[in-house]
Amino acid sequence: MNNNLTHLNDQGDVRMVDVGDRPPTRREAHAIGSIRMDASTFELIRHGQSPKGDLLAAARIAAIQAAKHTWELIPLCHPLPLSGVDVSIESDASLPGLTLACRCRTTGQTGVEMEAMTAVSVGLLTLYDMLKAVDPAMTIEAVQLQHKEGGRNGVWKR
Repeated sequence: MNNNLTHLNDQGDVRMVDVGDRPPTRREAHAIGSIRMDASTFELIRHGQSPKGDLLAAARIAAIQAAKHTWELIPLCHPLPLSGVDVSIESDASLPGLTLACRCRTTGQTGVEMEAMTAVSVGLLTLYDMLKAVDPAMTIEAVQLQHKEGGRNGVWKR
């Protein structure tokens, strides 16, 4: 594990990392998370009876928008030209709840891990927002990076 804190200068002050000398490479990151809910809420979703309409479409759009705006939300992130953002939402009766996954891609000088994790977080928050009137006790869980590739550190898998 790399313990260098690249967002600090020699005096310990916060800085944005200069990636200007790095060659652009293809970058990809996959993140995942879940929202756990009451079984009755899960059944509403399975039967398409959400009181606020197509919550899965809303969560997908929110996740994509979040990936595109990560640099505005996370203070030291660079703006990235994303070449692709894929979002999937799967039912998981074992939770019960939903699992949201996101894959982000770019060709650039820095990675897209934060974009993928921000997308998952905001997608899950959107699901919570659209269902909170029915089930305020829902929990968002295990938002995590699953895989990344590209750049000088190559491939990393959980």
